[in-house]
Amino acid sequence: MSFSKFPKLTFWRVVLVMILAVGAYSTYVRFFHGLGASTNLSDRFPWGIWIGFDVLCGVGTAAGGFTLAALVYVFHLERFRPIIRPAILIAFLGYARVGSTMLFEVGRPIRIWYPLILWNPHSVLFEVAWCVMLYVTVAGLEFAPVILERLGWEAPKKALKTVMIPLVFFGILLSTMHQSSLGSLFLIVPAKLHPYWYSPLLPLFFIISAMGVGLALLIVASHLSARSFGACIEQSILNDLGKAMAVVMLLYATIRFQDLWARGTFVYLRQPTSETISFLLECFVGVVLPIILLLIRRVRENPEGLFAAAVLVITGFLLNRLNVSVTGLESWAGGSYFPRWTEAAVSISTVAGAIFAFALAVRYLNVFAPVNSQPAIRTPLSVVPVPISSAVVGS
Repeated sequence: MSFSKFPKLTFWRVVLVMILAVGAYSTYVRFFHGLGASTNLSDRFPWGIWIGFDVLCGVGTAAGGFTLAALVYVFHLERFRPIIRPAILIAFLGYARVGSTMLFEVGRPIRIWYPLILWNPHSVLFEVAWCVMLYVTVAGLEFAPVILERLGWEAPKKALKTVMIPLVFFGILLSTMHQSSLGSLFLIVPAKLHPYWYSPLLPLFFIISAMGVGLALLIVASHLSARSFGACIEQSILNDLGKAMAVVMLLYATIRFQDLWARGTFVYLRQPTSETISFLLECFVGVVLPIILLLIRRVRENPEGLFAAAVLVITGFLLNRLNVSVTGLESWAGGSYFPRWTEAAVSISTVAGAIFAFALAVRYLNVFAPVNSQPAIRTPLSVVPVPISSAVVGS
């Protein structure tokens, strides 16, 4: 057997293998030795990064699928149709990752299927569990034509096309339901969650911020795919996504700060606490700074500038979800929580696995191809030439 048949060893492939290996060991510790041996969770802190990062952040960052679907199929903005495929792929991988990490979070993973038969319609978690299960299925069916196209299976592809519109609308309904429901989880702790983050409008904040981060992640994924594989869409489409992201972030900032003012929350800024530092960092990095960058046309229409603004939006979103689920509860709990390395390893490895799957799809499927194209052979996508100094495309 020739060694030339093995994939070329690169730095990032070695890093990926190491991350997955550490994640596999952490998985072993979790399932064979329990939550006590694999986490720093306690009765005072029963939810850690597996909820705050894997679920709250994971579901939110996958919101680009329903956001783009709404823009194209509901508002008929055909301008964004070429980017539907990567948006749906990100949504599918994001929700599949959330579903898999739920096995780590529940006390008895063998009972993960219980919501299917033991219904509790009064529970927000019950609704979230069902929406995640259903949306993974819907997103998989929405992306299936890309795989069928690559295999040359036209009959099942045509069959799926006949039900695609109802599937898309069902997916939008599911996403809007549970994106807001995740915020509703924290409405039951008004005396425990710090006023910086507790609000009766939490469900609204969650869904608007998810729409913003969904667009941001789509911009980042397109940028990195272009650099790595030379597969990208017209920069003008990404610029339009940047405009849409600016509108969403302005709406989020307006409602959020008006709510903080109405509840008299700014008085807490006088207190030099860790919550104040976290709140100011979240607001400046994830809201104020990216809005300023996106409102400057020269920055927004520059590939690197748009990429930087999108990264800031994603960073602010992650900070917000972790502040809501961890930082905002520390004062009530009377202590701090910091994840054990095995907790972090599981989260990082599942993210790495999702990125690896996305990279494989971009390399071997027509993810960034026009929706109506049916190439017989997988070839590199043609891209609009951009000067090297400001290009998103790798040579």
